[in-house]
Amino acid sequence: MRLPMRDLNLRASCFASGPHAMLPPLALLVAALLQAGLVRAQEAMPAQNESVQLRSSPQLQEQIPAAQRRSLPTFLFSDLLSGRPDLDMTAEGRVELRRGDTVIRADRLEYYQPDDLAKVRGNVRINRGGSVFEGPQMELKVDAFEGFFTQPDYEFLGNGGHGQAERADFLDENRAVIRNATFTTCQRKPGPSWMPDWLMRAATLRIDNEEEVGEAEDAKLSFKGVTFLSMPSVSFSLSEKRKSGFLAPVYGVDSTSGTELTVPYYWNIAPNRDATLYPTVMLKRGINMGGEFRYLEPLYNGRLRLDYLPGDKLRDSDRWGYSYTHSGALETGSPWLGNLGINLNLNRVSDDNYWRDFPRAATSLTQRLLANDATVSWARGFYSASLRTLKWQTLQDPESPIVPPYDRLPQIAARYAQLDAGGFEVSLDGDYTAFEADRRLTGQPNSQRSVLLGQISRPWLSAAGFITPKLQLHSTAYQFDTVLASGATTATRTVPTFSLDSGLVFERDASYLGRAFRQTLEPRLFYVNTPYVDQSYLPNYDSGANDFNFASIYTENTFVGNDRISDNNLLTAGVTTRLLDPETGAETARFSIAQRYRFADQIVTLPGGMPAKERLSDILLGAGFNWDNRWAFDSVVQYNPTTEKSVRSTVGARYHPGNYRVLNMAYRFQRDVSELVDVGWQWPLNNLWGDTGQDLGKGKGQGPGRWYSVGRLNYSLKDSKLVDTIVGFEYDGGCWLGRIVLERLSTGLVSTNERIMFQLEFVGFSRVGIDPMSTLVRNIPRYQNLREQIGSPSRFSNYD
Repeated sequence: MRLPMRDLNLRASCFASGPHAMLPPLALLVAALLQAGLVRAQEAMPAQNESVQLRSSPQLQEQIPAAQRRSLPTFLFSDLLSGRPDLDMTAEGRVELRRGDTVIRADRLEYYQPDDLAKVRGNVRINRGGSVFEGPQMELKVDAFEGFFTQPDYEFLGNGGHGQAERADFLDENRAVIRNATFTTCQRKPGPSWMPDWLMRAATLRIDNEEEVGEAEDAKLSFKGVTFLSMPSVSFSLSEKRKSGFLAPVYGVDSTSGTELTVPYYWNIAPNRDATLYPTVMLKRGINMGGEFRYLEPLYNGRLRLDYLPGDKLRDSDRWGYSYTHSGALETGSPWLGNLGINLNLNRVSDDNYWRDFPRAATSLTQRLLANDATVSWARGFYSASLRTLKWQTLQDPESPIVPPYDRLPQIAARYAQLDAGGFEVSLDGDYTAFEADRRLTGQPNSQRSVLLGQISRPWLSAAGFITPKLQLHSTAYQFDTVLASGATTATRTVPTFSLDSGLVFERDASYLGRAFRQTLEPRLFYVNTPYVDQSYLPNYDSGANDFNFASIYTENTFVGNDRISDNNLLTAGVTTRLLDPETGAETARFSIAQRYRFADQIVTLPGGMPAKERLSDILLGAGFNWDNRWAFDSVVQYNPTTEKSVRSTVGARYHPGNYRVLNMAYRFQRDVSELVDVGWQWPLNNLWGDTGQDLGKGKGQGPGRWYSVGRLNYSLKDSKLVDTIVGFEYDGGCWLGRIVLERLSTGLVSTNERIMFQLEFVGFSRVGIDPMSTLVRNIPRYQNLREQIGSPSRFSNYD
């Protein structure tokens, strides 16, 4: 810190604007320090019997409001200071002017008070909120922040971009126009011959710090010294803040549609609304007009995606598709009316081949089954109700036809549930559904079905365990639109169920491999008894086999849905042991085993099924490990003790030792059906030859000059072929990133769709090419973008 000293020639002077500006600077400084110290000491002294408390301070605020900025004092330091009161002032030698978040340094400063004009010469540097301009000469109206800078070098805080220009004109405190400018985010290296890897040259560069955007006119973009893109106008963000404008063109090569070019336009409608237009030229098909609209409100949110391709040259027809999702609540304005909710999931396409021709356009988890689902729900206290309509669009494939699911037009449900009725849990569920489908495809009549399910249970819970007896009564009535084989057009069915769930929890302190744990032993018994009621004559509208796992093995019904209630007289026994961290309670390891014993045959089956006669079910074995933050392992095996073979197995593991290093592995086996190996990864290749890079944190990569491999392989051991493939490489050039990814998707038994994605990302500016990011994020769990701004940089990170 350089303290000013005053002599007869006013050398090394300090000037502060305000009522005490005429006091000797050293006396002013000493008095200010003493006064500030005394006041702070008095403020810091707590009253008797009063504890010291921390208070927030405005001294380091990131943004200074305009009104507050005008009232801030101005400090001036220099070796020589002279002037005339109320007219002008000249400062020479190591000049430094400070006001709020603005710092000006130069060899000479002339200030004309009537015009509020400062003329600055020699090694001029201005730092405003972390953004810096440097050059030989500047003229500036200080309060209005209007003026110009000749031959400036500049650097922006928001994205680290910098460059040189012929002239910069400051329009106000937030806007500037830079003439004959260059721009890059490449870090400058020593030496006069240095050239950035990428550079944008623009006749005019407009900067708007309020909107945090830059706009370049008559711009040319060069990479490695080669100009490859000329743009009459291009805008880019100076921070992570969204902005309206054209996005970088996206190029694509697809084995079905040919070469593709998309020029997206982003419209930042409001902080909670935006839209993106995706006009795409497909060489083999034509022009697809696509768009997406998103909105987010405190009580609801939604997304609409539309695509329209007129005159598809490969199909000789118009192609279109849309998807719309909405989820939210409605304010009723009265607690007596309860809460209303609306959920929409609407999907539709023009034809059966849409999923095959545009496999990446699907938003549904089932590409060939598109749901059009609308639900209105209501809840108040113990009561709830819903009205739902569900209609499916089934995309048929002649080589692999599927039976369409039933539409529900409508489905009306109501529920009463009280979880603490004098120690009891009581619920009553009612459901009315009108099932509709093409009888020629389903082979059974449509129906109107009414369901009533009553339940009562009495749980006893404690830290040592629990026991819960439960009674259920399931009643169903059908009204068919045609006669059954028996000649009936109606049917009813009532089934009672009793179950008893119980478990104990034992704990002990243990130590394994030098680590202390809290180990649990949790045995569990679950008994269920449901008498046999003949249901073989009833059609099946929504029932299916329950997946056999550690959740379903402790449930009353073998089936999901309401058309089949399994007759059961069985006991499920299982035990789980866990290793818990004694400090945090986090689970480090888990081992489970469970099996059912059937006292009588299960006769109720799905259509075409066989009764279950085995007394002992398959054994479920499960194990999971999270030994530390790097390793995760989980497995479930369904083992048949009669055949002494596994029926199904799922084994998954993840190794994640740090940022940008993840390896996911999975093995899935279902006897006589499928056997798949799934491997996904993101890994720095430089590690293979001992270059471990730098730990720069999330969103910053591991340093320039590093290669990364990314991919996911799904291989069928049963068919001895790759099902889906994603393989690629990423290169971190410091201020630019390169990605090349090959994607191959199966769209049928023998058909595939392939495309190559190549992208150049100019960090802090734009991306050019085919964007593979959504593909990588969707297919590689814990994939990390090499550049991602986690938060806005602080102006104090570049503080003078």
